[in-house]
Amino acid sequence: MKKIEIKAFAKINLTLDVLGILDNGYHELSMVMQQILLCDDVLVKWTEAQSADKGSAGDPVDAGIKIQLSTNRKFLPTDDRNLAYRAAALMAEKYGKDKNGTIRIDIKKRIPVAAGLAGGSSNAAAVLHAVNKLWDLGLDVAALCDIGKTLGSDIPFCIMGQAAGNDVLKDDFRYDPLSCHCALATGTGTDLKPITGLKSHLVLSKPNIGVSTAEVYQGIDNMIITEHPDNDAMIKALAENDTKVLKKNLINVLENFTLNHYPIVMYTKNILQELCSTGCVLMSGSGPTVFGLCRNIGESKAICEKMLEHNRESFWTRTTW
Repeated sequence: MKKIEIKAFAKINLTLDVLGILDNGYHELSMVMQQILLCDDVLVKWTEAQSADKGSAGDPVDAGIKIQLSTNRKFLPTDDRNLAYRAAALMAEKYGKDKNGTIRIDIKKRIPVAAGLAGGSSNAAAVLHAVNKLWDLGLDVAALCDIGKTLGSDIPFCIMGQAAGNDVLKDDFRYDPLSCHCALATGTGTDLKPITGLKSHLVLSKPNIGVSTAEVYQGIDNMIITEHPDNDAMIKALAENDTKVLKKNLINVLENFTLNHYPIVMYTKNILQELCSTGCVLMSGSGPTVFGLCRNIGESKAICEKMLEHNRESFWTRTTW
């Protein structure tokens, strides 16, 4: 048996802009995505079958690759409804035709589910990395991203961040140009350009609700949005550590829908706005998680204690660098 454990990091959106609707019906996006230290642990084991039983005609019985998945969140599916399972199945289809054995995936989740933090996408990215490593495929980040984007639009960024953030992967991707902690994402979110990332402690707080991503994107189609982030200015601000310009462009246009239709998200943001001395507070993705940037680890811990009085899923963490 061979095994590897990958840290599946969450992400936040420092900006999120919707530019229009593409011919294929998807929304055209422009956003800055930042990896954070909050993560799930994804343990992947590959056990090669020693020998296949023989049928009456001498053919192997039950040959091929089996996939098993477990998680500490009992309400999550463990079959092909789970992105991590589908990631393993896709790798088996593409690279496992001559293999016989079992891919075992054990996920210890910390990232809130359906929270705008790409937890499921990050789990899938970790499985792609793990199978690449366990099977000695030698795929670079670009090749893994090409595979990942067929499963979900957040997966390529998670692949890039994990290549940079996991000690067990760093030697393989040390000189890979796409290994990074922060990126500008355009198109449907899968066209990615590495950029200088943010170094900051932060607090996350997720209200106890779910928000439909499809509902949010459909909702903003009928809204007039007056304030958009300047992503060029944000990229320059990150490179120059210009907090004033960063704060000005910390904008997520999806807030126009989610904050108005889910008052508890607005409530959470307002509380964080009062507590965070930086004044830098934003919803991540389509929500409902809101994050606030903090001046130091002490502030992030203190604010998290207060946010736990409102939302059980509140965390203090930091960006990765």
